[in-house]
Amino acid sequence: MAHGHCLELCESAVHFEKVSSVNNVFFDEANKQVFAVRSGGATGVVVKGLDDKASISFRMEDKGEVKCIKFSFGNKILAVQRTQKAVDFINFIADLPPTEYSQECKTKNANILGFCWTSSNEIVFITDQGIEFYQVLPDKRTLKLLKTHSINVNWYMYCPESAVLLLSTTVQGNVLQPFIFRSGTMTKMPKFEIELPVSPKSGNPSLSDRDIIMATVYGQLYVLYLKYQPRAPNNPGAEVIMYYLPREGQCKKMHVLKLNTIGKFALNVVDNLVVVHHQSSQTSMIFDIKLRAEFDGAVTIHQQVLLPMSIHPCKIPRAGPSAVTAQSPVPCELYSSSWSVFQPDIIINASEGYLWCLQIKLQPIVHMLQDRGRLMDFLLQRKDCKMVILSVCSEMLTAAKHGNLPVIATVFDKLNQVYKDYLEADQNYTLAMESGASRSSSTQKRPVRTQAVIDQSDMYTHVLSVFTEKKQDLPHKFICAVLMEYIRSLNQFQITVQHYLYELVIKTLVQHSLFYMLHQFLQYHVLSDSKPLACLLLSLESTYPPAHQLSLDMLKRLSTANDEIVEVLLSKHQVLGALRFIRSVGSHDNISARKFLDAAKQTGDALVFYTTFRFFEQRNQRLRGSSHFTPGEHCEEHIAHFKNLFGEQALLTSLTV
Repeated sequence: MAHGHCLELCESAVHFEKVSSVNNVFFDEANKQVFAVRSGGATGVVVKGLDDKASISFRMEDKGEVKCIKFSFGNKILAVQRTQKAVDFINFIADLPPTEYSQECKTKNANILGFCWTSSNEIVFITDQGIEFYQVLPDKRTLKLLKTHSINVNWYMYCPESAVLLLSTTVQGNVLQPFIFRSGTMTKMPKFEIELPVSPKSGNPSLSDRDIIMATVYGQLYVLYLKYQPRAPNNPGAEVIMYYLPREGQCKKMHVLKLNTIGKFALNVVDNLVVVHHQSSQTSMIFDIKLRAEFDGAVTIHQQVLLPMSIHPCKIPRAGPSAVTAQSPVPCELYSSSWSVFQPDIIINASEGYLWCLQIKLQPIVHMLQDRGRLMDFLLQRKDCKMVILSVCSEMLTAAKHGNLPVIATVFDKLNQVYKDYLEADQNYTLAMESGASRSSSTQKRPVRTQAVIDQSDMYTHVLSVFTEKKQDLPHKFICAVLMEYIRSLNQFQITVQHYLYELVIKTLVQHSLFYMLHQFLQYHVLSDSKPLACLLLSLESTYPPAHQLSLDMLKRLSTANDEIVEVLLSKHQVLGALRFIRSVGSHDNISARKFLDAAKQTGDALVFYTTFRFFEQRNQRLRGSSHFTPGEHCEEHIAHFKNLFGEQALLTSLTV
């Protein structure tokens, strides 16, 4: 099927020198940088990042095999671990010499397992006996110990987005102790235990760092545990268990993702979706913890959103001399055993020398998720969802039948719920700003308008106006019912309906001569009163005469400035309509004769000019006892025009009226 792939590797892969006997490759998850280290750095180190295609190159002295290498944020200080006892540092700061300086771990007999930069000048060493938190002072070429904590450590994991470090303790490794780092402070969080599967054959199970990842999903930090079920006839298959790790309070088991298969797995998080790669079937499974799922009283159990599918095939350039690289690219081996998966969305093949970001394409999913309500729930949570949602709405209306109205209503309600939430958040922010509450609280941030906020102008421009203009075989009443359904949904969420939506309804009704429906909608105030709507009704008088009275009734209810209505009518050359309106609201004694005669003359219609001229002659007679225009009214050219059209006699007749 052409639309069978919704996962793909990014086109702009980062290419680096592949692993070899002389070249080691390291990946730093915090800065998303690949380090290619040749001969311990003596023949060069090349650093490549995701955002910046410009690579950093430098040489180091070969002081032994490099175990770990990472830049601080901003690439200011390089940290290199070569032994289990110390970490070396090199400054990459202008005006500071690039002389190496070193820091040994303080704990006696401890071995350094690794290190993590927690800020641009703070670093934590993880040893098998605890952690040591330092401040790096590059100008003094020394480190200052800020804090230590003694604890038996099997392995560690660090989440750079949340600055949380996870330590595995105890013999089985399944008691995890988190620490959080914030501007120079290190805080111990409550420890928690991962429940290990019990199997009589496997002896004592233990938790390895390969079974755990830390990832932010929907703005919350989770510890995800890949639980491999022991082989058994009734084995339900592996699971991913998601433990929610709050900044304060106890870690809580919240979600279970059912993989329904066994084998080797790797995890990425893409656009808040948990993507589980299964090596033996060469497929990936997608889970969305925001979608409705089964709750067993303790945890929410999720099945895959879609059937397992493979990543979209892609090609990589040939390696070798230019004569070889000039040839056509070769297919990339997907789900390769030499793939390494990093968080949130990184896939690296060190033996080929490529780094990719995993991406999700939304358009193919439209055809895979048939339940439109569930599809909308899914799309509304995605980052680049706007145009896909609008295309789904268009498609749904075009292919719809009358019985689909409840589904359409459900979709409109889902869209308007998000729209309403945003409007409310924005209003609350504005009120807080006006009241000065923000001065005392820095937590008040302006709500971000995501692509999921589909407002009335989006729907009008991309969906509803297009839908009403298409010459299709849908009944007119159904088209109107869809428009009214959208308006109903807006009203339900107490969102003020924009007048252009009402105009679209009226134009559609008039276009299909559904005047009785128009009359009912106005009579029962289904269409809210507004000045633009009243003007539109006035303009429909020639097509539907009762529209004039409906418009006047609306204007009287609005009791707003009548001058605007007159201007609109005159701009539409409805001079007589404007005069009738002015008379109906009792303002005809105060209006400018010249203004109306100008407008009447511009119509080019002699009868309209004649009637307008007569109207003002009669007004003059009634107010002043003479039909003459006074010099102050500046109507000389109109009197001449009248004579020209109807002769001196007509004017004289009019003067004796």
